[in-house]
Amino acid sequence: MSTSRKLFVSFNYTFLTLLSILCLLPLVHVLALSFSSSSAATTGMVSFWPVDMTFSSYNFVLSKPQFLTSMGVTLQRVVVGVTLNLILIIMVAYPLSKEVRAFRMRTVLAWFFVFTMLFSGGLIPLYMTVRNTGLLDSIWALIFPTWGTGSNIFNIVLMLNFFRGLPKELEESAMMDGAGHFTICWRIIVPLSLPVLATVTLFTIVFNWNSWFDGLIYMNRTEHYPLSTYLQTIVVQSQLTEVDANDLASLQEVSDRTAKAAQIFIGTLPILLVYPFLQRFFIKGIVLGSVKE
Repeated sequence: MSTSRKLFVSFNYTFLTLLSILCLLPLVHVLALSFSSSSAATTGMVSFWPVDMTFSSYNFVLSKPQFLTSMGVTLQRVVVGVTLNLILIIMVAYPLSKEVRAFRMRTVLAWFFVFTMLFSGGLIPLYMTVRNTGLLDSIWALIFPTWGTGSNIFNIVLMLNFFRGLPKELEESAMMDGAGHFTICWRIIVPLSLPVLATVTLFTIVFNWNSWFDGLIYMNRTEHYPLSTYLQTIVVQSQLTEVDANDLASLQEVSDRTAKAAQIFIGTLPILLVYPFLQRFFIKGIVLGSVKE
């Protein structure tokens, strides 16, 4: 390796390492804040290491029914929403991955989906549609409207390009054995598409977990808020003013800042745990799904 190449590689590694540290520092600060005492957080003594380490904030947060309820709503949304989203994406991507001679309407439908990626009807028509279909204040209001979002269309494009890259001989041999399109899709194509499925699953999980605005406009009652919407409300306005007599003793060790930090970190933790398991498929799925022959 030449000297210039070594310098270039060293610079890249140094730059990416510093960039990674900058991305991690806010999360480390939130974690340190959540484990610090009320007095240390209030006086601004906490930086990247807990001061007067205590678990009081986590005990306080996990005892709150509203936090646990919103966590349950989000888990339900992720499980149901991701499952239905993947089924929908596969069923749309499979026919769109065919050649025009095999599916004549492919080009028209593909441009239709691309158009919805670039333009939308706006928030008011979407809200009126959700309201008129009776979905307000239900879990389905958090699931069905996401099907037509630009991120979902991007996932369809990613998956159909991956399907198009698979050998055509597999499908032809299956058809010679009498298999139909449904069997070919679910028993041959899908099992071979693990990298792009893992990538799309990761995108869909993160989108459903982090989405907060739809919960704010579609849910009339706070107990139906997903976790991201609930966290948004506590960041914007303090929730520690609404306490009962049993919480007064806890408030000596828990402040508004430490409680918010604990809730934010607990809300982030599941996504941090999912990434390592899907990371080995992520790059492969992105590269293969984004290349069009």
